[in-house]
Amino acid sequence: MNRSGKRIAKAVRPVRDAEATQRQILDAAEQEFAHHGLKGARMSAIAQVAQVTSATLHYYFENKENLYKAVLQRPVDEVQEILAQQNFDALSPEEALKQIIRIAIANEAANPQRQMLWFQESSQNQGAFFKECNVLTLHEYLLKVLERGMKEGAFRPLKPFLTLTYILSVCLFYFTVHENWKHLTPDLDRLSPEMVEEHTEAAIAFILAAIQKRN
Repeated sequence: MNRSGKRIAKAVRPVRDAEATQRQILDAAEQEFAHHGLKGARMSAIAQVAQVTSATLHYYFENKENLYKAVLQRPVDEVQEILAQQNFDALSPEEALKQIIRIAIANEAANPQRQMLWFQESSQNQGAFFKECNVLTLHEYLLKVLERGMKEGAFRPLKPFLTLTYILSVCLFYFTVHENWKHLTPDLDRLSPEMVEEHTEAAIAFILAAIQKRN
């Protein structure tokens, strides 16, 4: 109160939402690491895009390496959450495989920069940080579907992990080469919903034709 007895309102300092702040940082860091990798990325650039101070970056992640690890882990956790909500066992192997393909492509379409993120990790670090991300937990869903499909006679005899590699290549290479291939088809928006849906249906048909057991 002042001398006249009137209450004086104090300025309320806005409190940042910790979860929202970390999400802003991770979004900005993902773009920076996708463009420059761990070695070339600058914390100052991440702070500027995230609209936070460098001190805030260090408060949440301590250093660039920890932030990089968090950026790599986030896509794995997001897809894991999506896959865990599915009941693939209730579907035929063919339908389960279609669902996994749709999830994989939809996720990449929503985050096309992530293929460059993984490329940078492979090129600069030879997968040193990738191996800590528990990516195999995601692959186990597809491996299980492939093994069940062979057991039930829906799929021809396959080497599951090699087949998984081929399937992911068909689904994801589309996004890996986008920044180059967009110049080959300048009249097409290859990331438009219509083109992504066309890619999805073509990928499903291509993959099933390759692995289904012929009578």
